[in-house]
Amino acid sequence: MPEAPEVDTDKLREAIDEEIEKEGGTLLRTIALTTAVFAALASVASLKAGGSANEALALKTEATRLQAEASDKWSYYQAKNLKATVTELSRSTWVALDKPPPAEIDAALAKYADDQRKASDEAKALEHERDVKSEEAEHLMHSHHFFAQSVALLQVAIALGAVAALTRKRLVWVGSALLGLAGCGLFAWTFTL
Repeated sequence: MPEAPEVDTDKLREAIDEEIEKEGGTLLRTIALTTAVFAALASVASLKAGGSANEALALKTEATRLQAEASDKWSYYQAKNLKATVTELSRSTWVALDKPPPAEIDAALAKYADDQRKASDEAKALEHERDVKSEEAEHLMHSHHFFAQSVALLQVAIALGAVAALTRKRLVWVGSALLGLAGCGLFAWTFTL
């Protein structure tokens, strides 16, 4: 078997490393640094997006519970209204017979009116609390959308950073940096909402 020519691969490897260092070492380090920063911010933005969505869902659930309680109070209000109407009919019957209605009828009417007032006040308070929770949930969902958009921009910037590292194209890295900065800006701006 003929012997293969021997090639000095150590010198070849050193020459390749020197070329890489000359042509793209600084660019690669810059790409790596910006990509790492974008990845860290993307993970924080992703956590904020998920957290705000979860909190909004919890608030919506609480608002639904409050609505159910308010509905119960309004049902109680209607029940007392029906009882008051029946009691008022009984009172009218006594009056139609030219007899004084029993005292317990007037006492029952007063109690039903008081129960209705309390139920109405409680239902309105629960509805107000429901509205506050619902508005807070809407605000959190609004923030969630902006956090999610910043994550998307940062992820595209990271992908472009990988392409820039593979191709060693400064223009691709500039595109990555611009998208990443837009994602960072959107992420920071969302905290002001």
